[in-house]
Order: sequence, then C-alpha cells, then structure tokens
Amino acid sequence: MSKPLRIATRKSPLAVWQAEEVQRQLAKHRITSELVPMSTRGDEILETPLAKIGGKGLFIKELQRAMLDGRADLAVHSMKDVPADFPEGLHLSVILPRDNPTDAFVSNDYNTLDDLPEGARVGTCSLRRQSQLLEKYPHLRMLDLRGNVNTRLQKLDRGDFEAIILASAGLIRLQMPDRIRCELAPETLLPACAQGAIGVECSSADTRVNELLSPLHDNHTATRVTCERSLNAKLGGSCQTPIAAYSTLNNNQLYLRGLVAMPDGSKVVRAEMTDTPDNAAELGNAVAEKLLANGADEIVRYLANAND
Repeated sequence: MSKPLRIATRKSPLAVWQAEEVQRQLAKHRITSELVPMSTRGDEILETPLAKIGGKGLFIKELQRAMLDGRADLAVHSMKDVPADFPEGLHLSVILPRDNPTDAFVSNDYNTLDDLPEGARVGTCSLRRQSQLLEKYPHLRMLDLRGNVNTRLQKLDRGDFEAIILASAGLIRLQMPDRIRCELAPETLLPACAQGAIGVECSSADTRVNELLSPLHDNHTATRVTCERSLNAKLGGSCQTPIAAYSTLNNNQLYLRGLVAMPDGSKVVRAEMTDTPDNAAELGNAVAEKLLANGADEIVRYLANAND
C-alpha cells in the first residue's frame, strides 16, 4: 500500500478545515492522507499589520520549506494568500471549485455598512477592504485587525469594533454563516484576487503526487483564478498596494473587473474587460495595463516609494 500523502497546513481552524477538505476529496478517490500541522511567522506575529512584516506570503513560506525538505508532499492554501511566484521546484498543482468569493459585513448591532454611525470602528487587516470602504464611507474609522477568524470575532464581541469585515467563505466553512449580517456584493467591495478558492501546491517533479491530485482540479475555477492572478502579477501586487480583481465566466465569456487604490480611499482606479476563457492570462494582463494607463501607475509608484 502506498504511503499516505502528507499535507502541510497551518494550525488555524480555517486552514485545518481547508486541508481536511482536500483530505475528503482525496478520500473519494481512495487516496489516504495525513495532516502535518505547522506554525508560520504570519500566525505568530499578530500585533503588526501584515503590510509591514512581509505580506501574506509569511503564511506559506514554512509550508513550502517543509515540501522542499521532504517533510510534506503537498500544502493547501487560500489562493488569495498565494504570491505570484513559487520557489524553484514547487508549483500550483490543482485548484478546487471556488466557494463564495464575497466579503462579509459582521456586526452585533448594525445590519449594513450604511447603518454605521460617524466614527464607527471597523476592523480589517486588508488595505484592499480599507481603501474601498473609505472611498464610499469616509466617516468610518478603519482599525487593524489580526488573528484567526475566532480571534477576530472575539474582539468584535468584546466591543473593540462596531463591525468587522471577513471573507464570507471562511465563516461558511467554519459553520458560522449566522455571523454574516450581509454579504458585500462586488459592486460594493471588489474581492481579493482568487478569494474563495483553495489551491494545492506540490513538487513540480513529483509525478505520483501530481497524478493523485489531478482529479481534484476544477477548470472553471482555474480559469478565473488564472485571470485574476495575472492581473495581480502584472501590477506587481503586494500587501502594500490595495488591489482587487474579480472575474465571472458565463456562456464562454470571461469578464474581469479590477481596481487599484490609495489606502485612504482618496483615489480608486477601476477597469473592466471581456474575453474568451482561452485568453484568461491575457485578459488579466490587459485589464492591468488599462488600470496603469488610467492612473494606477501613479499609485503603485507612490506606495512603492513610501514603503522603501
């Protein structure tokens, strides 16, 4: 009997759920696996905004090291946390069907963003969320919020915030959909690139692991994720630059919306285009170029200089 596939995962409840979902899908194909829980630097440093300590890549570097060292065969990631480039020898093997891509408005006292009073404290660790909300609701106070989903909810419940913004998929996966006061449509808050999608990374040279994983791949989601990540890569996206992208695929038409913003919401540049699914990467690049031509280049340069 073949050895079980070893799945590297962070220890947070949401990360474990995602790794267990991959286990469940593998089990449907009679493939055994085991989890290799790990702590990452991103999980350990909770008092500093992500943008100041290296971005979301901090959540996956230890998992990648475990694969390169031979301690794990694969790693499971939220695709919105995965940088554009992979270490030599590793690649994105499969992408699972996408779950709810929206952001969620979470509050104990208010039903919508429009209900929040002047100076209401809104918790988020995302400059993407912060910039879009401040553009529409400049009277709100955006405060940094770190920690896993349960920790963030506890901070809301003890009165640190009037509302917090979380990914809808995370709350649904953790069986807490009742905490969602309302889902924020892309027209209100454009999601992060590939939000709601789960990806599996492994060695590009390990034929056995790649073949075992292949039945989990969803082409529809992969097309959309490729499109959105291409936009992000073209813009040189990082946690220091608020970037959002969201695509839909219907009747063989791939539609992509993207934006780049100043963190304070004072300037938001938007662009959108449509193409065929076969041109997913090209569409992402084209929308990114349109954003740059419309003024996003000034935002990217300004923020790059500000963070040097």
